This record gives sequence, structure tokens and C-alpha cells, in this order.
Amino acid sequence: MSVERWKEIARDALGRRHPVTARQVHLQEAMAWLCRAQDATGTGGVSRSYALRWMPSHRRRGWLAAYPETTGYIIPTFIAYARLTGDDGYRERALRMASWEADVQMDSGAVQGGVIDFPASPAIFNTGQVLFGWVAAYRETGNERFRQAAIRAADFLAFAQDADGAWRRHGSRYSRPGVNVYDARTAWGLLEAHRITNERRHRDAAVRNLEFALAQQARSGWFAQCCLDDDARPLLHTLAYTMEGLLESGVMLEESRYVDAAARAAEALMGRQRSDGGLPGRFDAGWRPRARFSCLTGDAQTAIVWLRLHALTQEARYLEAARRLNDYVASTQDLAAEDPGIRGGIKGSFPIWAEYGRYEYLNWAAKFFADAAMLELAAGAGRAGPRVADETTIPGSRCHA
Repeated sequence: MSVERWKEIARDALGRRHPVTARQVHLQEAMAWLCRAQDATGTGGVSRSYALRWMPSHRRRGWLAAYPETTGYIIPTFIAYARLTGDDGYRERALRMASWEADVQMDSGAVQGGVIDFPASPAIFNTGQVLFGWVAAYRETGNERFRQAAIRAADFLAFAQDADGAWRRHGSRYSRPGVNVYDARTAWGLLEAHRITNERRHRDAAVRNLEFALAQQARSGWFAQCCLDDDARPLLHTLAYTMEGLLESGVMLEESRYVDAAARAAEALMGRQRSDGGLPGRFDAGWRPRARFSCLTGDAQTAIVWLRLHALTQEARYLEAARRLNDYVASTQDLAAEDPGIRGGIKGSFPIWAEYGRYEYLNWAAKFFADAAMLELAAGAGRAGPRVADETTIPGSRCHA
């Protein structure tokens, strides 16, 4: 392991974080890291992560193989950033990702679980997340190939669904078997797909799953059956997936019950924000913290939810909480490292050896932080609107190595 990698681990051991500068700079560096993650695979897909230590499950360290699931939802982030900066290179990269996703789509219409060099097996959640990418690419280009890929994926999801709205078959390689309530984000993906497929079965399947998710919510706002590995103390990451899915689906469907369900969980988390701006990585049914580490991916996702609630309600407390949370994540981002796998990346956890994404800089952590930063910039410019910030420009934002 390089000296720089050891320094990063030692910094976390001492609880030291990095200086926080203008949000645009942190955003630019996260996007540049994602560009390097794409370039590292040589395929068009985005590397799962940059691992500081040897990963026995992947038989390597450094840049890991391309990850279809997260590449899929990185696509709209790149399109949004292209609009934000006026740099068409990000749009071109997004379309390369979408084409690669179509190249590796399974014959069933599903997206495989795990990284691309694992044996292919269909995965519900992964399929739902790639829908975001194909929909964004189709709306950007009108290329029928992307719409057909979305139709096949959405059909796979609709036909694999159980009668009560849950998905129990075709779980992710990285999660325990059974129901995953965070599939509410898969339902949101189906609603996005419905916008270009116009197939009622896709919308109906989404609504069935959202109703199932509502039935798993406690009065406190906490969600049962909502974790990759421990339903008694779910990760903030999977709780945030669920909030995102319900919130955005509720906005699309004009269904206040879904928005309110997301808001209940978001309100509970606001009461758990620490003095340093971060959040604990796990919570039990009473919203009691059940981990000392911070799940940085979940932090960024929660900031997104708070920013979207600010956009919907104009309540300043959501914006203030999100800014503090974004500052916390930004303070874990090394903007000066010489190692291109570290510079600008976002760790799975703080400290880096904690249980989520251990010793890895995750592509989806960088993606969600970039989304949160763009939403915050839009809020600061007085635009309380959609996820895509499409007017403000950030100079000097070229994707660089």
C-alpha cells in the first residue's frame, strides 16, 4: 500500500478531516473522480470503486471492475452536470455509459447483480436503477435503443413482482435474501420508465410496490425489512433509498401519502444530526443510533432528500440541515491527494475501515454527493425546482485526469 494510502487511513484514525472550500470545487473534483472511474474500466461503464486494500471478493485492489447498477444512475448525474457547466463532454460520457448498459443487458431484460466480471444473475434493484440511465439517455437523444432497453427491463420487473407488490426473487448479490423495502427506489425507476414506455403495467407495478413499502413503515417513520444485512439496524444508505423512492414517486404521482411517508423519516433524521453535521450509519426502530461510523453515501442521499423537501416546502430548516450535512461529507474528501483514486473521491464510510464500503471510495458515494451539491447550488440560486440544475454555470469544470 502506498504511503499516501496509509496517510489517508491514519488521518481517519486521528479523526482529522479536510478543509471545506466552495461547494463548486468539491463538486468539480467528485465529477472528475467519476470520470477517472469510467476511464479505468475501458468499457464505458464506471468502476465500482477504488479499493485501498486487496479485495478478496474481487481479486484485486485499486480500480475495480465496472458496476452496471450504479453506472445506470450515474448517467443522469452526468447529464445534469453537462447542463450545469455547459461541458458537453459529460453528456458524451453519459451516453457511452447508456450504450454500455444496453450492450450488457441480460436476455431477460434484467441487469445483472454485482460487477461486470461476476457471473451474470438477474437482480431486481440493479435493474430498477439502470432504468434511470436509459430514460435519461432516451430523453436526451430520442435513440430508440435506449427506450427498448427500458421497456425490456421494466417488463422484467413487472413480471417478477409478487401479488402484494414486493419483489422476493432475484435479489442483489450484495444483500441478504428476501424483501427489500428500499425497492421503493426501484418503483421510482419504473415510474420514470413509464414516462417513455406509456405502458400501464409499469406504472401499476410501481404503485403496488409503493403501497407495500408504506405498509412497512412504523409510526415513527422507520422502515422494516430495509437493509442489506441487518433489518434490526438498517443502514442510513438503504433508509435513504427508501425515502428517495417514496418522495420522488409521490411528487410524480401527486400522491401526498408517499411524500408524507418520506418526510416522516426525514424529520426523524433531522433530530439525529450530530454537532459535526454528520449522521450515524445505522438506526434501530426507535431511531436510536446503532453505529458510531458515518455512512457517507447515506449522508449524501439524506442531504438530497432534505434539499428536495426544501424545494417542495420552502422551509429553511431543511436547507440548513442539508448544507451542514454536505459540509460534513465534503470535509472527508481529499482535494489535494496525488493518488488519482483518492483525489476527489468519497469513501464508503468515515472512518474508511468501517463496515460500509470498507477501504473503498465508492462510485455511488461520489454520485450522490454530486447530486446533493448540485441541488444545494440550485437552492442557493433561488431555484426550488427539479433535481437537474440547468442554468448556473461553473467555469473551469473540464473532466480531467
